[in-house]
Amino acid sequence: MNREELRKEALRALVEQLSLEQLEKNLFRGTSSDLGAPAVFGGQVLGQALMAAARTVDNGHAAHSLHGYFLRPGDKTAPIVYDVDRIRDGGSFTTRRVVAIQHGEAIFHMSASFHRRENGVEHQRAMVPVPAPESLPEQQRNALALPIEFRFADGRPPLGEGRWGPSGQTWLRTVDALPDNPLLHQAMLAYASDYSLLGVAMQPHGLDFRKPGVQGVSLDHAMWFHRDFRCDDWLLYEADSPSAHGARGFCRGSLYSRDGRLVASVAQEGLVRVRT
Repeated sequence: MNREELRKEALRALVEQLSLEQLEKNLFRGTSSDLGAPAVFGGQVLGQALMAAARTVDNGHAAHSLHGYFLRPGDKTAPIVYDVDRIRDGGSFTTRRVVAIQHGEAIFHMSASFHRRENGVEHQRAMVPVPAPESLPEQQRNALALPIEFRFADGRPPLGEGRWGPSGQTWLRTVDALPDNPLLHQAMLAYASDYSLLGVAMQPHGLDFRKPGVQGVSLDHAMWFHRDFRCDDWLLYEADSPSAHGARGFCRGSLYSRDGRLVASVAQEGLVRVRT
């Protein structure tokens, strides 16, 4: 297969991973992909945990927020079991807690909230003007065939090549069309949101995950879903890092649809450690 076919196959495999196998009423099992890092990619665990939680919620409620903590590195060679706690089923809001387990230990836990659709007041921060994604070259993250396509909209160099301010604008989308399942698009965006967020805390210092002695690990991840979207259409990821201190970098992001609608917000703190 050529590279494009490999990437589409990687996306099909990811969709299957996010679908999860149901073991019991509140138990689900997922597998992992090897993206070249020592441990399971955090975005994969986020997406699978959100999918597990949503599988226990009535269809009338959609995810509007999640808050997760990465506790231990995940083993790429072993399945992950997701144990869902049905904390509350309400008329307007439903709450779930999910623990991801490997080898008898928790590697991740997450709280997620689901909201019944309502009408209400509306406003949003406007999207910054950026070049259209078609006018920009694709950014090659590594030699692997990734299911997500990225294009820098701000002219910055690849991570680790030179220095750039603690911010960035990146277009992203899946490499092929996805089924018309809003939950899958939310889980896929949770997956994609973890790819580049911590990088904005590293780029002012010329650091890169691949450089010897550099350790960059997600510690927590929070996400809010504001409006409907499709992850197989271009989304602009505006990210910035207002602070890095004490070997931790704090980052936040806003995700916009191509027509300028704010569809999701993200916040994350990560370990940024340089060993000498």
